[in-house]
Amino acid sequence: MDIRLPFVKFSRDELPVGTPVVGMVGGGQLARMTQETAIALGVQLRVLAEGPTVSAAQAVADAPVGDYKDPETVRRFAAECDVVTFDHEHVPTDLLRALEAENVKVFPGPDALVHAQDKAVMRSRLDSFDAPSPAHQVVESAAEVADFAKRVGGFPIILKTTRGGYDGKGVWFIDGPDDADIAVAFGSGVPILAEEKVDFVRELSAIVARSPHGQAVAYPIVESVQRDGICVEVTAPAPGLAPEKAAQAQQTALRIAGELGVVGILAVEMFEARDGRLLVNELAMRPHNTGHWSIDGAVTSQFENHLRAVLDLPLGSPAARAPYTVMVNVLGGDVEDMHRGLLHCLARDPGLKVHFYGKSVKAGRKVGHVTAYGSSLEETQERARHAAAYLTGTIDE
Repeated sequence: MDIRLPFVKFSRDELPVGTPVVGMVGGGQLARMTQETAIALGVQLRVLAEGPTVSAAQAVADAPVGDYKDPETVRRFAAECDVVTFDHEHVPTDLLRALEAENVKVFPGPDALVHAQDKAVMRSRLDSFDAPSPAHQVVESAAEVADFAKRVGGFPIILKTTRGGYDGKGVWFIDGPDDADIAVAFGSGVPILAEEKVDFVRELSAIVARSPHGQAVAYPIVESVQRDGICVEVTAPAPGLAPEKAAQAQQTALRIAGELGVVGILAVEMFEARDGRLLVNELAMRPHNTGHWSIDGAVTSQFENHLRAVLDLPLGSPAARAPYTVMVNVLGGDVEDMHRGLLHCLARDPGLKVHFYGKSVKAGRKVGHVTAYGSSLEETQERARHAAAYLTGTIDE
């Protein structure tokens, strides 16, 4: 197999003295959005891209193409970087441990990142320090699924692949012991985690940043709206969330970051249960969709604090700039030319912020997001929702 990377456009000798080089594995929109803050900080961002036209490769000049699962490819990429971080969580843990053994700085490290890669490992570790979680159990048969359901009060329950699931993929809502999706889940080829189906009021997200020497900051708790397993809208701060609940969510996320030794951004997705519990749903150790509002709505964006953290620079303020910020994802639909809607959206709302990811339009695909901020929750929501709907062709007025 030919694992040669394309030539590197910049050599270390051509950069200004002292310029740090951060390598990001993965060329998606997260790497693309990291580039803006890298430029401002004078950081040279390198991206190990999946292809020459992926989202980040369009914006980052130094974006060699290679397979993130191939040890030699990743090793050669890392050799040109001061620190390696991630656009996604899929790099094999053993590969990252090999890099660390060669004195490569990897943030978050493999011992932390595995908790975002493997849901069973995550649940076991969270249990060890009593982090609040839904009832759960690794199951190996339909009989064990039925036994688990009985233990948590009956069906419905949730089954999840322990590895590889995202945006609703690898998740099954099981209504009874004869549900056909039980066989589908066990046919996935990876271990299966059963969880209680939480009766929740809404979904929340707690985002924190943590540096190698332990400095940490917590962003305002946000409310996220999911549709078909995909985040469609985020409101910061979560409307009507009691201050003590917000503080509890932030403290939980900060504790998890410290216990797991996370360096960089940690997103802790939570359920606000109807019975008042705040339960950890999933973890992500990278900039996260629920933190995109911070680009325009916070003093320091999640992308800037991620770079500051992995370079062990002092972290910036996560405080909100306005009483409310609303981010709505722009999802692909029937309209291929998203840019045709900019004239209307920007003329109607000069305060609107639009972010496109350089992706071709496919049904349900995240191709961008819009952000509005202001003092009125209802007005701010309407502005962001209108813009996203107009860009996708859902409305035409």
